Amino acid sequence: MSDWYPVLNADEIPSPCLLIYPERIENNLQLMIDIAGGAEKLRPHVKTHKLPQIIELKRACGIEKFKCSTIAEAEMTAAAGGKDVLLAYQPVGPGIPRLLTLMLQFPQTKFSTIVDDAEIIRQIGQLATEKSLEVPLYLDLDVGMHRTGIVPGEAGRELYRLIAQTKGVSPAGLHAYDGHLHDPDEAILKEAALRTFQQVIDFKAQLEEEGYDVPGIAASGTPTFPILAQYRDVEVGCGTSVLWDAGQPRLSGDPGFQNAAVLLARVISKPQSDLLTLDLGHKAVASEMPHPRVRLFGLEDAEVVIHSEEHLTLKTPLTQSYRVGDVVYGLPWHVCPTVALHHEAWVVREQRAVECWEIVARKRRISI
Repeated sequence: MSDWYPVLNADEIPSPCLLIYPERIENNLQLMIDIAGGAEKLRPHVKTHKLPQIIELKRACGIEKFKCSTIAEAEMTAAAGGKDVLLAYQPVGPGIPRLLTLMLQFPQTKFSTIVDDAEIIRQIGQLATEKSLEVPLYLDLDVGMHRTGIVPGEAGRELYRLIAQTKGVSPAGLHAYDGHLHDPDEAILKEAALRTFQQVIDFKAQLEEEGYDVPGIAASGTPTFPILAQYRDVEVGCGTSVLWDAGQPRLSGDPGFQNAAVLLARVISKPQSDLLTLDLGHKAVASEMPHPRVRLFGLEDAEVVIHSEEHLTLKTPLTQSYRVGDVVYGLPWHVCPTVALHHEAWVVREQRAVECWEIVARKRRISI
């Protein structure tokens, strides 16, 4: 790796912390647009960064459609000027009135959401009607991940009919997330993605044969977005590509995205001659993955001995090359949940950390 990541004023920055590099983000956004074939093809997921400043960078590139997982992310995106926001998480309980409140508070933004349950469709319709609103609904399809959605078929067609017939809601189209598909081999991934997406194409054709309007399809994650962007009327939901991380190239190859988020940590102890402990615990880097959870520059071959709430202890023959207090940089294996662990990010320009951005949408509730 080149030395693009160190900051000259690291002695002013508390650790552990997250560093963000806007110029690299801008390069990634342009590459996303180029790969997709236009900004209008993109509906990038904001869960990766949760930052209004990155919404503004996206909008400056012509991206106006967004995808989110929480009401807070939706509110943050609308407040930053996002024109079209898809809540890609079926609202339940208080989530339904909160979504409707968003629609009333940000009338300049088009909001939609996904559904896979008849009773939820009816609840949204009833509450929306009471508030003189109409909520666009995407039918969430299970195309193989088996996390949410309904398998394309007669039961799915019944739900789509219900959306079309229920007052207070309207059909927005189909949502098909293929998060189970990933492979660094482009040919293998492409074959799996096209085979999987054929279910969606066939299902859409069946609905249209019955006379139902299917305005669009929101599909893909980061691995498959270059493949599915080739289809007409498909918006792709890549998200990780904005910041990139150490793990994504193992899932989908590397089309040239730049790492734009780095963790800064410090050596806080050298308990033995071959042990090095950093202040990079579970609370600073996502721990849902097996090790390596972070790729540390200069310590790529170190063995993890202990990873706990506040500590990361490594076994390495390089221990004596470090002093207590030394700064270490690393790439998170999974950037999305790592960002959510930090309340702010330091912005690096010309190798200096110059300001802090509050990670607004890491909250579960902003104001609504």
